[in-house]
Amino acid sequence: MTVPRPVRASVLIAAAAMALALTACSSPTSGPTTPSPSASDSSSPSSTSTATPRPTGTSTATPIDGQCATSDLSGAIGPGAGGAAGSIGVTIVLTNNGSSSCDLQGWPGVSFVGDGNGTQLGKSAELDRSTPHPTVTLAPGGKASAPLKITQAGNLPEEECKPKTADGFRVYPPGSTASLFIKTTDYTACTVPTASLLSVGALVAG
Repeated sequence: MTVPRPVRASVLIAAAAMALALTACSSPTSGPTTPSPSASDSSSPSSTSTATPRPTGTSTATPIDGQCATSDLSGAIGPGAGGAAGSIGVTIVLTNNGSSSCDLQGWPGVSFVGDGNGTQLGKSAELDRSTPHPTVTLAPGGKASAPLKITQAGNLPEEECKPKTADGFRVYPPGSTASLFIKTTDYTACTVPTASLLSVGALVAG
């Protein structure tokens, strides 16, 4: 039997409409989407950003009123009270070269440096917190000193120390992030970063 032409056209139109409806159902235009890898990888938590901290083990945490500016200070190595077996006792001496009095209080940060460019050698000095730590007022030309114990590098196994003659000491006055340099080649440092040879007490007058 032959289908009349108008009926055939109606069937084709209905089939096309059904196909469009099915296509719309299979392609939703709303709903949750998964971010692309590039979007998620391009950001990082803000909580991971922190300010640069004060160097660990190099100085007491808080500056005091009237604190000496590092630029007004010079440093030297002075005689100490001697050392125990296998160590040497000296003092770190800081002199006020400014035109007015200023104060220091606490433990200086001390480390060996070398390689001709200020590279730290070994671990920074441990702070001997058993020593008195008064506020010291330095008149112009006045001095403050801190006892420094230096363990002889030869006491450590070679592989744990890797000894080398130091160029001198880097010293942070208490409460300061600026340092000064004391030149001396009289002492042997360790180049292994975890090797500890130094222990420093608090500053006292003189």
